[in-house]
Amino acid sequence: MRPDLLNPLFAETTGLKGVGPGLARPLERLGLTRIRDLAYHLPDRFVSRRVVTRLDDAAIGENIVIALTVREHRASGGRGPLRVLAEDDAGDIVALTYFGRASYSARKALPSGERRWVAGRLDQFGQSRQIVHPDHIAEDSAALSGQLTEPVYPLSEGLTQGRIAALVAQALDHLPELPEWIEPGLLAREGWPTWREAVLTTHKGDDKAARDRLAYDELLANSLALMLVRASNRSRRGVPLHGNGRLRSRLNLPFSLTGAQTRAIAEIEEDLTQGAPMLRLLQGDVGSGKTAVALHAMLIAVEAGTQAALLAPTEILARQHAETLTRMAAGTGVSIALLTGRDKGRAREATLMGLLDGSIQICVGTHAIFQEAVAYKNLALVVIDEQHRFGVGQRLMLTQKARTTAHCLAMTATPIPRTLTLAQYGEMDVSRLDEMPPGRQPIDTRVVSTERLDEVIAGVGRHLAAGGQAYWVCPMVRELETEDIAAAEARHAMLRERFGDGVELVHGQLRPEAKDAAMERFARGEAGLLVATTVIEVGVDVPNATLMVIEQAERFGLAQLHQLRGRVGRGTGKSTCLLLRGEALSEVGRERLALMREMQDGFRLAEEDLRLRGGGELLGTRQSGDTPFRVASFDQIARLLPLAHDDARLLMERDGGLDSPRGAAARTLLYLFERDWGVQLLRGG
Repeated sequence: MRPDLLNPLFAETTGLKGVGPGLARPLERLGLTRIRDLAYHLPDRFVSRRVVTRLDDAAIGENIVIALTVREHRASGGRGPLRVLAEDDAGDIVALTYFGRASYSARKALPSGERRWVAGRLDQFGQSRQIVHPDHIAEDSAALSGQLTEPVYPLSEGLTQGRIAALVAQALDHLPELPEWIEPGLLAREGWPTWREAVLTTHKGDDKAARDRLAYDELLANSLALMLVRASNRSRRGVPLHGNGRLRSRLNLPFSLTGAQTRAIAEIEEDLTQGAPMLRLLQGDVGSGKTAVALHAMLIAVEAGTQAALLAPTEILARQHAETLTRMAAGTGVSIALLTGRDKGRAREATLMGLLDGSIQICVGTHAIFQEAVAYKNLALVVIDEQHRFGVGQRLMLTQKARTTAHCLAMTATPIPRTLTLAQYGEMDVSRLDEMPPGRQPIDTRVVSTERLDEVIAGVGRHLAAGGQAYWVCPMVRELETEDIAAAEARHAMLRERFGDGVELVHGQLRPEAKDAAMERFARGEAGLLVATTVIEVGVDVPNATLMVIEQAERFGLAQLHQLRGRVGRGTGKSTCLLLRGEALSEVGRERLALMREMQDGFRLAEEDLRLRGGGELLGTRQSGDTPFRVASFDQIARLLPLAHDDARLLMERDGGLDSPRGAAARTLLYLFERDWGVQLLRGG
């Protein structure tokens, strides 16, 4: 149960002054539904303003505070702006320019003939100086003294900097004093403030110590929670699984296992023989053979007289896994069934009965395989594909479906730098498939300017005419009015007009049935070209598709580009990936595309992505499964995670765990960052 001390922080933001239904919606879009969320809504940067007495003392582009006398209001016709002409003490004129509804409040705030203090950015429009939408207007300079350094917050439509700053100020008035959970020696060595001081300071200025303190808190909460999961898992009784090899010896795979696959299978087999349930992550690049490893693990479970289940994030991926496993295990006699939310009637009943009486030994499906109505005779191993789509809490729930806690093998094709594996999967043992199966050809990757779009389309036409299939990926579903971004719907319409009915469209806003139907038509070869957003980055396996076109490739993270590229090169034919780039390319964007051209190794690309992005978004994770952190930047994770991990271990192993005085404070920390499933585990385990 959450400590009473934290209740003020978990109060709804709708209780704040001025927050009605109209403001609650944009706040919700930013995830700011509680006081705690506002307290941790940290500024992106700070604006520093200089007080000047004359316009000539300021540079164009500078943020200033200046006293001005209002001379004239000039309204434009129609939807044009309102320009309020004002002069400084030297008689030089600046236009205070307002658009839209803001012009109504401007007339009231800037009456003609009156002197006002104005804060804003000085710009130039033609030969004249102007300040567009001044940030602040006051009758005396004292009212602006607090705005000389001002935070700039992330916004969403319907919010202004002034409004969000006022709400944050209200939230900060609710901050309680919290007990100290950081080890005293570390706190002193780093020179970090208390929790409350750190939160207040980060909203006032760019203070590294305060920011690091808050990031460290989040990393410590995560490390502690994952250690609690690990400890709880090891204290549970599992079913030791001893396979005798009778089924695996009958496997007739059309390829030899790589050294990495053999090593991973041995690690899994060793885990399965233990009394505590296995909790292992299998990391493998696109095409490295994770499915074959998973099949060996599931056959060990069946050899031991138990059942296994494989969970996939989407229906089409579940269907694909079922087909692949059935084909691979054809000579073993093992019964494999598919169960998804779409299955109804007698077929579903037959599958449910087979799971209950044990005649179905391996079940493949979506989250439907863990619904309450689904019961297993003896489930002992759960394999979770594309692990990043499922949180720790879900992972734990799935393994509880067995009578005793099931062994868990999680798989991911999303390459994660070694520095961050601990942050996301710290409770798990890790196996890495760092070799590619022999015979897999590298994908010919080229960077092409969007100016050559007509040539690319003509090339796609020749590819389709020769019987090939291709993907065409766009960064968005529909175009934004404000930005020229390639959109899947518009591109699909254009390509369908050019190539006819053999062009399908897939994006995340389609109904699941429509999306699956389009993908299945492409997989069967009835459609030659699949236009899509990033929904195809995981799990679509069409060996005949040997051409991938990615529009505005500079908008994607390196790992996401690598995942998309991995949709081709899955057969024996030579495959090509064309990265279409826009004209305005940053230096980082240019380097990222160059790395894609040069490298095929997803793990090396992940390390490079971390280097290039630094404190920004890593691996395109904002587009495909967030990192577990809201406060800590990637630079802070790399610097502070080892410290947090060691401190968490110190607390658990030497300082009395969560029952000690510091442990009681650490419980508060776990609830603060909503890692309280760690506390629940401790209580329930």
